[in-house]
Amino acid sequence: MSDEATVGDVIERALGAYEVLLAKGEAIEDEWSYVNDLATAWRDRLGAVTAARGAEAAAPGVSAAVDRACEEIGLIADPHRAIDWLSTFPQVVLVALGEKL
Repeated sequence: MSDEATVGDVIERALGAYEVLLAKGEAIEDEWSYVNDLATAWRDRLGAVTAARGAEAAAPGVSAAVDRACEEIGLIADPHRAIDWLSTFPQVVLVALGEKL
């Protein structure tokens, strides 16, 4: 992706990767409620950023950084590791976008 991406573009790609994490994390039945509550909270937070800044151009390098983090998600096979990333990945995206946590 080029650096011409908007904040909304970056978040849209991040949310696609987030769904992959969610699907893997949901495989742990004992954690299903936790996983879905966590996912709802982070989706809402990323959605708020999209609503506020979606049309804004992403800063140089942000798109590539988030794409790289999305690639890492593709390497996660362990559902427990996916659950760990359900809270970490959105924070990576927010930091890359210059948002406060």
